[in-house]
Amino acid sequence: MIVPAYWAEARLQQRTHRRQITVRRFGWSDVSLAEAQAHAQARVRDAFDRVVAGEKLPRLERKVGYGGSQGLPIREEIVDRHGEAVITRNSYGALCLNTPDVLFVDVDFDEPVSDGLSSIAVVLVLIAAVALGLWQRSIGLGIGGFFVGLIVALFVVGRLRKRAHAANGGPERRARERIDDFAAQRPDWHLRVYRTPAGFRLLAMHRRFAPREPEVVDSFRALGADGLYATMCAVQNCFRARVSPKPWRIGMKRKIKPTVAVWSPEQAELPERRQWLADYAAAALGHASCRYVASLGDAGAVDPQAEEVRQLHDALCRADEELPIA
Repeated sequence: MIVPAYWAEARLQQRTHRRQITVRRFGWSDVSLAEAQAHAQARVRDAFDRVVAGEKLPRLERKVGYGGSQGLPIREEIVDRHGEAVITRNSYGALCLNTPDVLFVDVDFDEPVSDGLSSIAVVLVLIAAVALGLWQRSIGLGIGGFFVGLIVALFVVGRLRKRAHAANGGPERRARERIDDFAAQRPDWHLRVYRTPAGFRLLAMHRRFAPREPEVVDSFRALGADGLYATMCAVQNCFRARVSPKPWRIGMKRKIKPTVAVWSPEQAELPERRQWLADYAAAALGHASCRYVASLGDAGAVDPQAEEVRQLHDALCRADEELPIA
């Protein structure tokens, strides 16, 4: 896991063999902007030479924050550091806890899905409505029947999907059963379970994990972890948990400035940004970002570093307070 304090970009352009080649690359550093620029120059020279030699490489790197598909380090404002754990502020203003080896898993509730029978039902209703118009030899009746049939079909199908989705206790119960089954098959694990606005969060306490090790991949698959989160962990080689509320869930209608994912140290003192952060902190006082639910497995198995991260996570999330979660 790398969360640099300084970023720079270098550009190299040259005409060769009757064509113009332009390559851009980022550089980063925890020491200085000058060191980040030197790193960018070295990376762009290496990439340029490889492109000229015929290697198929992207000519530029997209300016993204956390989770870039190209594997760049996390590009977010560093708010605080606690040992190897780093607190950053993401693109929409919430605080995130990043750790290289303490396992967090997001398990979101499943969503209603479309099915073939529902689609067939909609088609049959529409055919019947149009057939009625043709039988009455009325184009207007056929068109009107089409739209009325569409509304009725969508309403009925929607109700049926909701009822099917709520079967077996609903999405929350299904997610919790999946977690309980996972823990039952691994009695030597020690897991803490938290409720989030859209699902559950698991924190492994018994040992530390490398984000790309097979057991992590298998765990994500068995738990039905959020696919985007699993990809982020592998690409960024770390685990991550949001530890402050999402702004729109606590009444913040304005977006943080700047609104793009990329952050630079110069933006820290922007008046608009500082005012937004003050308003956000005030609005967040009445909310938690998750709530502790239960511990599963071997409660006596606790890794000291995982315990340090747990204490930090719970304090930042206000996980033990009776507050609405956002």
